[in-house]
Amino acid sequence: MRVSDALVEKLLKISTQITPEELNTLRQQAVASKQSMQELSIKSNFITEKELTKLYAQEIDIPFVELSPKDIPSETLQQLPERIARQYKVVLFGSNPDGSKLLAMEDPDDIEAVNLLQKQLGSNIKIHIAPAQNIQSALDQYRTSIGNELTKVIPTEEAKETDEAESVKEEDLAEDSPIAQTVNLLIQYAVRAGASDIHIEPREDYVLIRYRVDGVLREANKLPKKVMAALVSRIKILANLKIDERRAPQDGRFKLDITGKVYALRVSTLPIMDGEKVVMRILDESTKAQGLEDLGYWGEALDTINRAVVQPYGMILVTGPTGSGKSTSLFSVLSKLNRPSVNISTVEDPVEYRVIGANQTQVNPVAGMTFVNGLRALLRQDPNIIMVGEIRDGETANLAIQAALTGHLVFSTLHTNNAATTLPRLLDMDVEPFLIASTVRAVVGQRLIRRLCMECREQYKPDEKVLEQLKNSFKIDNPEKFAWIHKLEESALEAGIGKPIQNVKNSDKTGELSTTETEITSLWKAHDGGCDNCNHSGYKGRMGIYEVLENNEPVQKLIVSQGTSETIQTQAIKDGMLTMQMDGLIKALRGQTSIEEILRVTRET
Repeated sequence: MRVSDALVEKLLKISTQITPEELNTLRQQAVASKQSMQELSIKSNFITEKELTKLYAQEIDIPFVELSPKDIPSETLQQLPERIARQYKVVLFGSNPDGSKLLAMEDPDDIEAVNLLQKQLGSNIKIHIAPAQNIQSALDQYRTSIGNELTKVIPTEEAKETDEAESVKEEDLAEDSPIAQTVNLLIQYAVRAGASDIHIEPREDYVLIRYRVDGVLREANKLPKKVMAALVSRIKILANLKIDERRAPQDGRFKLDITGKVYALRVSTLPIMDGEKVVMRILDESTKAQGLEDLGYWGEALDTINRAVVQPYGMILVTGPTGSGKSTSLFSVLSKLNRPSVNISTVEDPVEYRVIGANQTQVNPVAGMTFVNGLRALLRQDPNIIMVGEIRDGETANLAIQAALTGHLVFSTLHTNNAATTLPRLLDMDVEPFLIASTVRAVVGQRLIRRLCMECREQYKPDEKVLEQLKNSFKIDNPEKFAWIHKLEESALEAGIGKPIQNVKNSDKTGELSTTETEITSLWKAHDGGCDNCNHSGYKGRMGIYEVLENNEPVQKLIVSQGTSETIQTQAIKDGMLTMQMDGLIKALRGQTSIEEILRVTRET
């Protein structure tokens, strides 16, 4: 879809998502950067590709469609040869009772493509327009399994002798070599599977490929051992690492364009017994920040964090283990606070999300750029908002506290089990109690849980054994507690956390309360064996469970008197804080996840 600058301006005005001043600035940027208004408006988040395509469809009077790639029958898709489909970015997705064929195109104004399609499929075709990324996702359905794809580029012959297996030929590292194709396929299939990490692990007789999807590692494929050295060398070239260094760990990064979206891959290599293991973290650089509600915040937790982030100065801390979504929460908050009148500066290790307009600094200990040195430098850059990727030691903690005292809003993360443990942890770093009490505004504790697949989840009535386990696990031991949970569930329903995930086919039944004031009447669980929509796991996607501790006057008194994390936790709950485990229980009662998933994630806390 190629839209003229004049028409883009018209559509942006229709969308009412941009002010005249912003439109004028965008026009000037387009001229200065020699970019089209279409490209720049999407990149600057004034409008999404989907919204622009919809408006364009109305303007040229062609029906808009958003394809669900997995719902397109293979036999329908294959009626149009893959070569033609990819060349003209068109997908055959169905037919009408009258025999007309339904086509989705990225650019319906392409007369040459339309004429060719009429010759290929007949004149009785109905053209629709769809977003480019949606078309690309549908085109990926032409591909078979990763195993079949890899078999085409890597001969399935037995591994040769060890010394030959370890040698890397120059032709193996070429851009069009089978090894290069293999790396691309591994990454493409990981993106399609929604993986956050790719693990390439040498074993004694083969190379194991695993993807981490929704926080759980899954085996994807096995490759011949003989390709391992070339595979690692190819990845090192992409990440600008030393090919001949195999005895020490290395870290690097590279970018790849997949289905029209830019992904950054963070590479880590590690020598192990059978060779070098490679882990690649996949980061979608085109990701737009989600709102706090979309991440799973609701009720008092949402109100508390919203009160904290609008303060002119102070510190907000996010805590949890690695992979618990701390960076995502901070990215959401920073994007919410990001305005032209505010200077946001960060020092991170690594920079995972790009915030347009923010000044983001990567930690580089080799060059002397540590969190401490970076934070000192930021304070001389006239910032309004500072984000320190992680507080690891007392010096960083004290500098961050001083920054919060001198009129800056400071965000950072810590590795602790829950929100209440964070405050004594700062005391252990030799931060004065009265400084913690006066600067920390709120502490967020969080974990990530898997969402139940809305296509195949099952509702059931718990038996006495399950109810007894719930009473023990969640300390539900009296009618008053049941009544409280029932009221929380009602408020959760009002807040909308029981709404179905977007774009699911079946209706959502979580509008029905799952408790009475004396008992739990129904629960949800993953379907055994899952379905095609969730890759037969029973779960699809993730969301957060949270506890947000507000540093109010009673909590401040406990901090100054150096109270324990248990006393702080008790006081916070008394003041209305919902613990992570209880937040998870409410979301399980609303049908968003299962009790088993909540216990898996929170049992240690």
